[in-house]
Amino acid sequence: MGAAKKYLLEAIESKPDRPPAIEEPPRLTPRAIEKTRMSRSRDRILTNLDDMYKDAFERAKATGDDGQMQSLDFAYRREQLYFEILLDIRDAIERR
Repeated sequence: MGAAKKYLLEAIESKPDRPPAIEEPPRLTPRAIEKTRMSRSRDRILTNLDDMYKDAFERAKATGDDGQMQSLDFAYRREQLYFEILLDIRDAIERR
């Protein structure tokens, strides 16, 4: 037991002094964007969007709600366009 204490204490005492880590609150800065690799692929995001709207559209179709089906169809196309624009921006930033 004495040898273990000596080994551990020597390891603690022999560590070089490190400067204290600077804690910064997370912010979406150009530096943070460069460090962070985007995790979801374009296909995965658009497939998730498609699945979500398809389920809602099928429910509206089952109830015969034509107004809701038209609303969902328009919303789906709008959201798809928004996501494609955002994904294009993300791809351009990653290439930089």
